[in-house]
Amino acid sequence: MRNKVTKAIFPVAGLGTRFLPATKSVPKEIMTLVDRPLIQYAIDEARAAGIKEFIFVTSRGKGALEDYFDHAPTLEQELRKKGKNDLLEVLKNTNMESGAIAYIRQHKALGLGHAVWCARRLIGDEPFAVILPDDVIAAEKPCLQQMVEAYEETGGNMVAAMEVPPEKASSYGMLDIAEDMGNMVDVKGMVEKPETSKSPSNLAVIGRYILSPHVLKNLNKIKSGSGGEIQLTDAIAAEIEQNRKVYGYRFSGQRFDCGSKSGFLQATVSFGLAREDLRDDLSAYLRDIMSVDAAAQ
Repeated sequence: MRNKVTKAIFPVAGLGTRFLPATKSVPKEIMTLVDRPLIQYAIDEARAAGIKEFIFVTSRGKGALEDYFDHAPTLEQELRKKGKNDLLEVLKNTNMESGAIAYIRQHKALGLGHAVWCARRLIGDEPFAVILPDDVIAAEKPCLQQMVEAYEETGGNMVAAMEVPPEKASSYGMLDIAEDMGNMVDVKGMVEKPETSKSPSNLAVIGRYILSPHVLKNLNKIKSGSGGEIQLTDAIAAEIEQNRKVYGYRFSGQRFDCGSKSGFLQATVSFGLAREDLRDDLSAYLRDIMSVDAAAQ
C-alpha cells in the first residue's frame, strides 16, 4: 500500500525584493490577494489535499508570518461580543492547532533545493509535497488535490506542469518528455532554465511537487548548479537516472505568478471578479477605465 502524502514543505525564506519597499517590514507571503494573504491560499490548498503537517522553511524577519497562524484571543473576544460570527468563522480558518506547523531556518539563500533539504529531518522516510506560495492557482479542484489523487495511482515523483511559450522557457525548469499520456507525461529528463533554442519541450515545472524521500538523499550529494544555487530540479532529475519514475501533471486551473508585480495585479483582478460581493463594482470600474482608455486612443 502506497504511503499517503500528509506532509508539505513551504519554502518562504526569500526576501521578496521585487516588492520593496512593502517587503521591508512585511513578509511577501502575508501580502494580501484581495483579503487573504498569499500563504493562506497555499495552506487552504494543502488542507484540501489531505496535508496534516505543515513545514515552513523561513529566514530572519519572518516573525509576522509565524504570528499570522496564532490564535488571537482578544480579537476573537471582541468579534464574539459584537456578534460578528461570520468574521469569527473567517478567523477560524487562519488558526493552526499546536504542533501542526514547524518552522525551520534557512540561514543561507542557497536556492529551492537547499530550502527543501533543510526540512529533511522532519520528512524522514515519507513522500512529501512542496508548495511555492508565489504560485497561486485558481482551480475548481485545488491543484495539489488533483496531484495527490493522480499520485495515488502512479507513485513515484510528480511535478505540476503547464505549457509556456518558447521565449519563457529560460525562466522555468523544463520537462524532457518520454511519453505523453494526456493529463500526465512520463519524464525522461529536466533542464533548469534552458536557452530558448535548447528547451526539450514547452512544458514547464511550476510550484507544486509530490516527491519521494529519495530526493532528499539526492540533495545531499548535489553541488550548486544554475545561478550558484542548489536546484531542486537537479535532485528530481537524479531520480530518473536512478530508474525511479518522475511524472509531469497537467493540472486544471489558472496559475498566477504572484512573485511578480504584474502577476500579483492580474491575480487580484481575477480573484476579485470571482467574488460575488466584489464582482459588480469591480467589473463596472474595469469597464469604465477600459472605455476611457479606448476613447483616448
